[in-house]
Amino acid sequence: MTGLRERKKQRTRDSLVRAAHELFVEKGYEETTVDEIVAAVDVSQRTFFRYFASKEEVALSLQALVSERYVEALSRRPPGGAPVQVLRSTLEETWESIGEAIEEVVPLPLYMRMWQITESTPALAAAQLRHAVELEERLTAEIARREGLDPGTDSRPRVLVAAFSGVMRAAFRHWSLRGDLTVSAAQQAVESYVEQLGPALSDDWGGASSG
Repeated sequence: MTGLRERKKQRTRDSLVRAAHELFVEKGYEETTVDEIVAAVDVSQRTFFRYFASKEEVALSLQALVSERYVEALSRRPPGGAPVQVLRSTLEETWESIGEAIEEVVPLPLYMRMWQITESTPALAAAQLRHAVELEERLTAEIARREGLDPGTDSRPRVLVAAFSGVMRAAFRHWSLRGDLTVSAAQQAVESYVEQLGPALSDDWGGASSG
């Protein structure tokens, strides 16, 4: 059972995340200062930096949470199944629980709007890409473990994860550029893109021949 001290620390951290997201959406990421974030929560800068190393870290904190929940869910899946289907099934099965975890910190519409801010802010987009590379390494290691492979000598886990991650980024970017910033729209975009992963890698798309 979590102690009172730990619950208080978690509430403070969550309050900082929510205040930061609200300010980033309202004013813009670059225009928001750490001073404004801590003022909204009525804590000191020292308290802020006890939880986050930078403004960038608090901006991407919920995306980090999503990644962590996905990796944890993947690691708990029983053995068996085609690796690509395992990645896809884990995604489908974690939508609801990940959404609930986000809502414990911020409303989902705010999180969705923050994703759009991230995509349109060069500094955050670059940081998001760095986080994506780190996530790919973790997923590659997990898929390799499940299959009993060494990713240093067998490139299949890395190739699969790179393809899957690329599809995910493309889907979220497509979704973020549209007007419907709802969870259902995001899920629909991701599922439609993931469904095309296999067909897109086929040698024959069944279209007109190239000249």
